[in-house]
Amino acid sequence: MLAIRLQRVGRTGHAEFRIIVQEAQRSPSSGRVVKQIGHYNPHTKVTVLDKEAAALYLSNGAQPSPRAAMLMQKEGVKLPIWVKIDNSKSRAIKKTDKLRRNQPAAPAAAEAEVAEVVAEEPAAEPVVAQEAPVEAEAEVAA
Repeated sequence: MLAIRLQRVGRTGHAEFRIIVQEAQRSPSSGRVVKQIGHYNPHTKVTVLDKEAAALYLSNGAQPSPRAAMLMQKEGVKLPIWVKIDNSKSRAIKKTDKLRRNQPAAPAAAEAEVAEVVAEEPAAEPVVAQEAPVEAEAEVAA
């Protein structure tokens, strides 16, 4: 079975993607690409796609990845009925107990009171090191 997916290329921190047709059992980084049908730059949102080749592979049963299906739909490729596109951009939030809005309000108020008390206390005078009398040092040395 064939898959239409994105293959990452480009330098570190500046990704660009090829839109490729590949055997579904292989990973995009393993090579052995059947055909490259386009490319996508996520920084400029520019997509170049061979629409005829994409339609040919889709009609022969190639399974597009979710992102590849979205790109093909934006470029005007007619997708088969069995291709499902998830348009919801909402994602599950991990570790919701650490969110600021879920923290209890009481500790924040207590911290504010402590900060006010510390601010009201007068600053302590700096401690100046005093030199020991020279006579005391002479007695210790003898």
